[in-house]
Amino acid sequence: MAGWKLEASFSGLADAFGDLDKVFDLQGEQITKDAISEVIRVELAGVRYYVKRYRSAGKGLRRYLSRTRVKTEWRNLKRFAKWGVATAQVVAAGQERNLGAFTRGALITRELAGTDDLAVLVSQNDARLGDPLWVRSVSAQVAAITRHLHDHHFTHNDLKWRNLLVDRAGQVFLIDCPSGSFWWGAALRYRIIKDLACLDKVAKKQLSRSQRLRFYLQYLGRQRLNASDKQRLRKVIGFFEGRE
Repeated sequence: MAGWKLEASFSGLADAFGDLDKVFDLQGEQITKDAISEVIRVELAGVRYYVKRYRSAGKGLRRYLSRTRVKTEWRNLKRFAKWGVATAQVVAAGQERNLGAFTRGALITRELAGTDDLAVLVSQNDARLGDPLWVRSVSAQVAAITRHLHDHHFTHNDLKWRNLLVDRAGQVFLIDCPSGSFWWGAALRYRIIKDLACLDKVAKKQLSRSQRLRFYLQYLGRQRLNASDKQRLRKVIGFFEGRE
């Protein structure tokens, strides 16, 4: 990623999203903010967009690494779309460097209208979570998405309920992946367990044991667990023990 790229299908938004200067001048609703980045929501012609702006890549040598968070997330959202995983549509993205050091960058995505993240549904005690058929359908989609990533030797690395959106029709979307990457061998196996454990962290409080087991079987694409499956499942369940 070099400079700034506004996707051709959004060329009509150049007045707002045409370059980094314009993007960093935007005013909107503050969604999140931390030491290195912020997310604001802006509305143009009745459509809302999420603007993630990075003012730092972190301390020390992180500023000089080619793999920045904005570049990685842009690539990963593009990968998801290529792999057929429902995700947010990238509108524009880019970054600037000075003498090789990251100075700022941004990523803009179009809002997935009519969606809520699964963590919000839990916090609101949404009635859909009490519908076994709805849970089964969403579980199957999340399992298929997760397995699809893992089959590509890719792990999300922050596969939490807040990063899974669902619309009123029950379709699931995967978002927010600035730290996802490819792995192999033992590292891949560990990261797969971490992804599954992140999902189960909320599931164990929200879903029944049979629903959690069904998700794992959906992920495996099998009707029964074999010895290897059971061994990994124990690692998934115990992953965060002593860390919380």
